[in-house]
Amino acid sequence: MKYDPLYHPYPSRRMMLYARNGMVATSQPLAAGAGLRVLQAGGNAADAAVATAACLTVTEPTSNGIGSDAFALIYSGGELHGLNSSGPAPQSISADAVRAAGHETMPRFGPLPVTVPGAPGAWAEVAERFGRLPLRESLAPAIEYAEQGFPLSPVLARAWNSAHERYSRLLREEYFANWFDTFAPDGRAPAAGEIWRSPDHAATLRSIAETDGESFYRGELAEKIHEFFAHCDGHLTGDDLAAFAPEWVDPIGVRYRGYDVWEIPPNGQGLIALIALNTLRNDDFSAPDLATYHRQIEALKLAFSDGLNYITDPDHMTVAVSDLLSSEYADRRRDLIGERALDPAPGRPPEGGTVYLATADGEGNMVSFIQSNYMGFGSGLVVPGTGISLQNRGHNFSLDPEHANCLQPGKKTYHTIIPGFLTEEDEAIGPFGVMGGFMQPQGHLQVIMNALDFQLNPQAALDAPRWRWEEGRTVYVEPDFPHHLTDALARRGHDIRIAAQRTGFGRGQIIWKDADGTLAGGTEPRTDGSIVGW
Repeated sequence: MKYDPLYHPYPSRRMMLYARNGMVATSQPLAAGAGLRVLQAGGNAADAAVATAACLTVTEPTSNGIGSDAFALIYSGGELHGLNSSGPAPQSISADAVRAAGHETMPRFGPLPVTVPGAPGAWAEVAERFGRLPLRESLAPAIEYAEQGFPLSPVLARAWNSAHERYSRLLREEYFANWFDTFAPDGRAPAAGEIWRSPDHAATLRSIAETDGESFYRGELAEKIHEFFAHCDGHLTGDDLAAFAPEWVDPIGVRYRGYDVWEIPPNGQGLIALIALNTLRNDDFSAPDLATYHRQIEALKLAFSDGLNYITDPDHMTVAVSDLLSSEYADRRRDLIGERALDPAPGRPPEGGTVYLATADGEGNMVSFIQSNYMGFGSGLVVPGTGISLQNRGHNFSLDPEHANCLQPGKKTYHTIIPGFLTEEDEAIGPFGVMGGFMQPQGHLQVIMNALDFQLNPQAALDAPRWRWEEGRTVYVEPDFPHHLTDALARRGHDIRIAAQRTGFGRGQIIWKDADGTLAGGTEPRTDGSIVGW
């Protein structure tokens, strides 16, 4: 990996971290510390990833929970492995049933958008196949923080308060009461520095740890979830939970600048990042200038147009991934990019809430792991007595019977969360990821080009100003984006809008490994990001 570790052209208060024995990078300092604690106790990168992921359900519940989905790319034994632990829609739900309930589109909150959670299954699966420690040891830090409490970090507190204000206005039904009891026990969101604890959350994590996840899908926790959904006229049942199992999948990738960029195959949207990179593979980018940003944006819009039309449960896709990633198709898409902004007119991407983490150990194992409730706290539902905050992934389903992602019983939806990984000649360079709903493939594209085209070090690649395509020709840029470039992009037909702050542009982590085995990491300045090593 070629970069100047001292070259950093962007304002930053963070320095790149080097380590030899292990490294953990994520969006919340206490969770990063939990992963490091497990590494130092004899665990490997897989154990550290599980520990960090479980801890994030406690220390960053604004973005994920025990009721999340998860995906992972794991490098071990010289091979890259993919894990899809996203759950399907309940067997008793259908587009007709949702429309009969009075909805023209999939609702955002409540029981209808809840799909089978996959995160607990992912923890157990990763620990069983690649870990060295029992699940009860990896989950111990998360259990302690849930039981004893922890002080909120600043960005977390701001997101928590925003969610509470929004939920107070919108969530009126009785079945939402458990969310307020759990996350606003004093009638308000906890503030930065205040202690929040959740004994129910701790008990649930302990049950998952002691049964290797079985209690969540086929035991006492599954029974509580089943009873809750029966009470609120939902569709998720114990049978839906019992039928779930995480799926090991073959990663998909493209060659870019002599490296291989890897993503999880559909139903994840990592394919979009790969389509865009493949479209740009023959262009020469020497600097982040007008031509670079224009072609990035145009390639991304074309890729999103494809992704939003074709990506869904792989058993229901009508186009092969290999066709979308073929060089012939990439060349045809590239030919569409001219001097003026295109208007491909796909649907508008909404905002999302996700946590991402990267881990590495001194033995060469590396993990790219992501989990999410979606759109902040998710569905607004918390299973009574458990602390289980449930995702609302079903919100991405379409009710249009002609759409590839139309809701069907037992079907997995288009998924926004995507872990990334970089290799060179089958050797691991390392994990990377940028969380944040439909910003994620956009972040992957920009961070990878920062690293490979402009040879920025991991921290500088994350610190660089970002853009976010919204819809049509509308592109938001961060406040520190160079104004001479925003003016030039506008002259090319882009509807450029300068955001008031840096939220909404993704939150990333990177760990790269050099030829000598030294780990170099960067963490996101747009959140409470933390990277630790030893």
